[in-house]
Amino acid sequence: MDADEREAHEESLAELFWAVARRLRHQSRQTLEPWEINPGHARALAVLGRHGPMRLSALADHLHIAPRSTTEVVDGLEERGLVARHPDPADRRATLVTLTDEGTRIGAAIRAARTAEADRFFGHLSPADHAHLTRILRTLRD
Repeated sequence: MDADEREAHEESLAELFWAVARRLRHQSRQTLEPWEINPGHARALAVLGRHGPMRLSALADHLHIAPRSTTEVVDGLEERGLVARHPDPADRRATLVTLTDEGTRIGAAIRAARTAEADRFFGHLSPADHAHLTRILRTLRD
């Protein structure tokens, strides 16, 4: 394959990738509609559900967003009663963010809905294709 063919192939691959990503984002937003929650808030609920209470700075690291943006996400979730802020027992000057019972319930419901969504989206792949795609995406992510 010469340079022009490689460039055309890579462009085509990138276009396909972004088309799939757009489709997944659209489906994800539809999946979140019943809870009137945005994807950023859903990601924060998922991180807190997986890792438990944490400081805002740790949540920002997990979400790969700026601490200021994390404060806005937590403010929005707190207004809805999905998270609460508590003093960190290890350092009373610091604050921990924790899921409320409602946040835990909604986080679990979202996780179940997203699992069902992923099963529908990727369900037509053969087990071998699913395994290959998983391996490829992990390689690209890392």
